[in-house]
Amino acid sequence: MPDASPAKWHLAHSSWFFEQFALASDPAYVPLDADWTYLFNSYYDTVGARHARPHRGLLSRPTLAQVLAHRAAVDARMDRLLCAALPPRVAQVVQLGLHHEQQHQELLLTDIKHAYWSQPLRPAWREDLPHPPRAEPQPLRWCEGDQGIVEVGAAPWPAGEAFAFDNESPRHRVLLSPHALADRLVTNAEYRAFVERGGYREPGHWLSAGWASVQAQGWRAPLYWDDDLAREFTLGGWRDIDPHAPVCHLSYFEADAFARWAGARLPTEFEWEHAAAGVPVAGNFADAGWMHPMGAMSRATGPRQLFGDAWEWTSSAYAPYPGFRAMPGALGEYNGKFMCGQQVLRGGSCASAAGHLRASYRNFFHAADRWQFSGLRLAKDRP
Repeated sequence: MPDASPAKWHLAHSSWFFEQFALASDPAYVPLDADWTYLFNSYYDTVGARHARPHRGLLSRPTLAQVLAHRAAVDARMDRLLCAALPPRVAQVVQLGLHHEQQHQELLLTDIKHAYWSQPLRPAWREDLPHPPRAEPQPLRWCEGDQGIVEVGAAPWPAGEAFAFDNESPRHRVLLSPHALADRLVTNAEYRAFVERGGYREPGHWLSAGWASVQAQGWRAPLYWDDDLAREFTLGGWRDIDPHAPVCHLSYFEADAFARWAGARLPTEFEWEHAAAGVPVAGNFADAGWMHPMGAMSRATGPRQLFGDAWEWTSSAYAPYPGFRAMPGALGEYNGKFMCGQQVLRGGSCASAAGHLRASYRNFFHAADRWQFSGLRLAKDRP
């Protein structure tokens, strides 16, 4: 798939990032191998030409052993750099690089899953991957959201007290209309009802582009479900679908269609962020070791599963905030140039690193993308 990259590409690219933007901040620095800038540059046009993304899977060379050796050499140079007194700008690049590497750790898992799914034998990434605990069925409850003018976003980093990507800033005011949010994510059982009742056969539920994708791609259920709607492909191989775990691997089109069918809608990113503000960033992350969403365990009042399990599609287009300023130089290409034709997701997933997320964190993907751990939470308008 053109959107996925081989595992060794992720390893090489994350090392390249530190070499290109941290080590090369010294004008006297000599790259370990100039060809790697071309091979493992992702999308930084200001850095130079690059190998086409859809052809990354054709890179039989360098070998994995060479990539690991290169990575070790970059790590050794970074060790020496970190032992010195870093200029503030370089220290900021290093911090950004750490968060960048966490993003690629998640992408590495989702890309491996898709690659194994695409392999005819569909092997498990890990045969010993433990099964997440199964939750009891819990009725969906509605949580009334605040209305009025509220503040969202993060203070521009590094001026702010905590790290945030540039697309999360600046902090600004938005108007929330009366609304309610579902207290948990939509489950597999609830989504299976949509499938069984003809959700993928009724164009009235779908946006025009979404219905075109259904027809062109032959979608009949979430990615990785079998034809009987009984099993799903996981990083641990084929497993029975847990009916009470969050549904995932949905496109924005599918999430939006389900919400319409259910008589609801998707939340705006600002409704979601305001609900998550002040809530501890805790949940089912990659560090827990399950590598798959699990059902809501807590019966606490208020919105649950705000962090972890599955990224939550929102109805908000990925666009700049009022007063947005991209980072200076080539790093300004990190987020800003993608603010067109994509949708915002919030909350993180079971493949996200613990400590990587916050209420203001904005992820973004194209509406047809479904290989990420992406699900949904319902919202409703109130009078």
